Amino acid sequence: MDSTVESLDGNKVKLHVAVPAAEFDTAIDAAFRKLAREVRIPGFRPGKAPRRILEARLGGELAREQALKDAIPDYYVAAVDEHAVDVIAAPEIEIVAGEDDGDVEFDAVVEVRPEVRLVGYDGLRVEVPYEAVTDETVDGQIDALRERFADLVTSEHPAVDDAFVTIDVTGSIDGEVVDGLSAQDVSYRVGSGGIVPALDGVLRGTRPGAIIEVTDTLPERYGDHAGDEVALRVVVKDVLDRVLPEVTDEWASEASEFDTLEELRADIRQRMELIGKVQAQMAVRDKVLEALAELVPVEPPESLVDQEARRRLESMAHDLSHRGATLEQYVAATGREPQAFVDEVRQGAGRAVLADLGIRAVVAQEAISATDEEFEAEVARIAERTEQKPDRVRRDLEKQGLTEAVRFDIARGKALEFLVEHAIVVDEAGAPVDLTLPPGAEGPDEGAEGAETSETASSEEPSSETADRDEEGAEA
Repeated sequence: MDSTVESLDGNKVKLHVAVPAAEFDTAIDAAFRKLAREVRIPGFRPGKAPRRILEARLGGELAREQALKDAIPDYYVAAVDEHAVDVIAAPEIEIVAGEDDGDVEFDAVVEVRPEVRLVGYDGLRVEVPYEAVTDETVDGQIDALRERFADLVTSEHPAVDDAFVTIDVTGSIDGEVVDGLSAQDVSYRVGSGGIVPALDGVLRGTRPGAIIEVTDTLPERYGDHAGDEVALRVVVKDVLDRVLPEVTDEWASEASEFDTLEELRADIRQRMELIGKVQAQMAVRDKVLEALAELVPVEPPESLVDQEARRRLESMAHDLSHRGATLEQYVAATGREPQAFVDEVRQGAGRAVLADLGIRAVVAQEAISATDEEFEAEVARIAERTEQKPDRVRRDLEKQGLTEAVRFDIARGKALEFLVEHAIVVDEAGAPVDLTLPPGAEGPDEGAEGAETSETASSEEPSSETADRDEEGAEA
């Protein structure tokens, strides 16, 4: 088989494939074997009739037609592999010679992934939500910890929000007392809305000995009684104030593993700074991809947008099915029109496609690749996740032709890290942000590409490019 490739306008190429008659005869043999299983020839078991008998009985035209139908997709895929054509849609195939006899020739016009060249990607300016840890934020954490160690003491003051009251509650529906709505010596936090919303309003200002009545509608958490109107009779037995402990070294040693308040405050500050930086680093990845997509000088190909949108919708439908819901029910619950929802998904898919094209450009322009050590580490990770031996994973990848896809995914992750490392990160006020983590701290997964990137290749299933190419060859 001989093949050539020619670039066309509109982001397409034309593959010309020529198959000598002698080579194509192998495909005709396979077609006759297929026909032998489908027709009955007297004197032969199904599938056992020789070619010469079938040819005499059926003629050669039917087998040649079947051979063209079955073999051309394989020849097309072989030509795509030979010339490393990055196809993104099904081809348009035209047989130009050999439909009746002789050498077979055909043209395949197919859309390819755009190759773009970027400028300015090595200094992307991205804005992330980030606030430096202040004494006030540390004080807030200290106060939250004090809340956990608060004491309840009997109060002489009327009940106010956040005070606790000890109450006896009797709940009735249609004049009948309901056991599940009645209890004694209930400790209730005023303002919590823990029983019915209307109760808090009448509890405020009460003192021990007060008897109050209120009517309200039961919220959904009451199950079968949700929506019923309940009449509550409440006896206030005690009002208790929450007394927070004093902030001292002694309290710090009781509330934590630290001996002094200063050590506790330092630890809280360090933890909050780490959390803030990790969250900001995750945001940087998404923001970098958004900025990168803006640099891509082409429109996202509709075929890629369609594929990405379909993948997202199918993934969403799959996740919803595990929760006993459908995509249609979800859309209805959001109050959006179905077409508006689909348009929104397509917009996100378009951004993901542009980000993917940008990442690919960075891989090419920076000559980024996966080392053998990185590939073996990825194989080991896959083996651990799938509970297989690394040798088995490696053989499976080679058998499925996915080795290069995995290597390229590693390169994509390295390209994203390159972009993040070279990005200019500022907060919402435009001030530079230092997101350097302290030694030993772990940041976001370095292989992650953010929510807006296209789905990357997976070791357990064919990469998107490989799957699309195989599917397109079959459709031919």
